[in-house]
Amino acid sequence: MLQNKWMRTITAVGLTGAVLVLMIIFFFLPKQEYSEKENRYLATFPEWNWTDVRSGEYMGDVTDYLSDHFPFRDFFMGLKTDAEMAMGKQEINEVYIAEDDYLIEAYQTPANTERIVETLKNFYEKLDTEKLEVNLMLVPTASYVHADKLPQFAPSLSQMETAEIIYEQTGIPAIDCSDRLLEQADTDRLFYKTDHHWTTYGAYQGYLEYCEVKGLTPVALEDLSAETVTTEFYGTIYSKVNDYSRKGDEITIYTNPTDDLTVRYIDTEETSDSLYNMEYLEKKDKYSMFLDNLHTLIEITNENAESEDVLVLIKDSYANSMVPFLTTHYQKIYVFDTRYYKQGPSKFIDEHPEVTDVLLLYNMNTLDTDTGIRGIY
Repeated sequence: MLQNKWMRTITAVGLTGAVLVLMIIFFFLPKQEYSEKENRYLATFPEWNWTDVRSGEYMGDVTDYLSDHFPFRDFFMGLKTDAEMAMGKQEINEVYIAEDDYLIEAYQTPANTERIVETLKNFYEKLDTEKLEVNLMLVPTASYVHADKLPQFAPSLSQMETAEIIYEQTGIPAIDCSDRLLEQADTDRLFYKTDHHWTTYGAYQGYLEYCEVKGLTPVALEDLSAETVTTEFYGTIYSKVNDYSRKGDEITIYTNPTDDLTVRYIDTEETSDSLYNMEYLEKKDKYSMFLDNLHTLIEITNENAESEDVLVLIKDSYANSMVPFLTTHYQKIYVFDTRYYKQGPSKFIDEHPEVTDVLLLYNMNTLDTDTGIRGIY
């Protein structure tokens, strides 16, 4: 009886001491603004106001702040993931622990297909298709191409069934690279294992399909200069799972030695002769090296292009790693991120009669929630 009492006392004192130590550490440790591992900004301490207190929003914000700045948060999150995986859990934060060390985002049933179709159709109808060649490329992600690597319980929702609906109902001529990607699925080179993007080799497969549909002669991969710029890329899916034992991905970039490029970032008024910003290799968000992360509008000029054609590319970040292959074929490429470009690409196209081609390129996993779709026209 006495021994049990002592054990309870020691346990209570130990827990109380641990809580006090963590409280002291919490107050004295410097607070981070940004989490490199999670690739997001952390919550700041909310400003007090009576309206938020009454609604309960204030305490919710305080809870978010305490959670984001909990001492040794990364360690405990990693410990939680290790425990869940040890118990056989195969889905964490809507990410599947797949075969061959892949982390693959779950594909959710789309809810906004009708709105997407209407927006794309309206944009297409605004264009003079007698003068312009317009195409839509909807890229499947790893959950479709590597469906055989997913856990048995993963639902079999086909991204390309939705893509076919969009192609058919918008009337925009399709460039469907899904079969080509499936043919290459065994190469294990199409998608990063810790990130949701396709690799540059995967993007090259999309480029090959683009060239086939457009009647262009693609540049052979062996004719391009390849460079592996990092072997320590930990992407967005890695940040969701917090399995810090995983091996990083390689990023290989390609350049065409014959290109003579001028890259103008219209929003920041910066100019470069490269499609890559190597400074991002020093950060966690290494994929942002492609086209220098986010810009409303980029103008890419190639003085040695094989034609005088001009391409307008409206896209999400999947297109960033395909652009280096496209530059050979176009004297000028205008790259739009319609999440931030507010003037409307259709107006821009009307004001630039030299434009010959328009490509809309989006991946199927984020298409349903991509706010840029609403800004296309």
